[in-house]
Amino acid sequence: MNPSLSLSYWRDVLLTSLAPAIWGSTYIVTTQLLPPDRPFTAALLRVLPAGILILLFTRRLPAYRDAGRLLILSALNIGFFQALLFIAAYRLPGGLAAVLGAIQPLLVIMLSWAVDRRTPEKITLWAALIGVFGMAILLLSPHTIFEPVGIAAALLGAGCMATGVWLTRRWQINLPVMALTGWQLVLGGMMLAPAAWLIDAPLPTLTASQYAAYTYLSFAGAFVAYGLWFRGITRLPGVAVASLGLLSPLTAVLLGWLILSQVISGTAFAGFAIVLVSVLVVQRTSSRTP
Repeated sequence: MNPSLSLSYWRDVLLTSLAPAIWGSTYIVTTQLLPPDRPFTAALLRVLPAGILILLFTRRLPAYRDAGRLLILSALNIGFFQALLFIAAYRLPGGLAAVLGAIQPLLVIMLSWAVDRRTPEKITLWAALIGVFGMAILLLSPHTIFEPVGIAAALLGAGCMATGVWLTRRWQINLPVMALTGWQLVLGGMMLAPAAWLIDAPLPTLTASQYAAYTYLSFAGAFVAYGLWFRGITRLPGVAVASLGLLSPLTAVLLGWLILSQVISGTAFAGFAIVLVSVLVVQRTSSRTP
């Protein structure tokens, strides 16, 4: 790899990594600022306003032949994933939800091997496995509460995001990145609307901090983060993108330590280092993958 290509690759990695770092704040914002027990409403208000705003600026229509694929990607990347993310965030400690979400890189590797017949490099596979192990060391404890619905939501959410990453790269829909982002946010939001209306309780009168929290989730967590995420999917190998998702729980842990004064033990620091090393190894080996 020549120096200019290497620099471009690592710039793409850095920009893409900002998305899961932003998403890592979802747990603390949800538990500390949002009205309780309204996962579908939170997901809807996160994605739909941002998607409408993007489409107003981009003004690009997808090709008719891509309509079916766009609906599938919108469901996987936005509709199902966001709903499941907030269900897990409301029901599970952030640590357990993050550990279960850490299986994404392994799922992408499995899809690439089973369908695309791409045999992963052993070092990439081992790095992904070690990343999950490091996340478990970092976040699991004997006091962790295993809530069945939350666990199922976290596992299904990881599966949806991994499949969405793999399919987005495989299908290569002919739209600019921001237009693709906007359409998925709008279509995913429309899928979430019936659940928010029929299942969640109506929103109470919101405080200024709650308005600010919903605005942050929509602008930073959808408008900015998804734009960077889909940009990364089009430029980086699928496994490399999925492994960056491990930065989300790392961010959640750091925010809990900085803001909520949560204790991080020496063992947890070791897990933190293991996860970071695994992410860097996956990025390094993926940089050599065409």
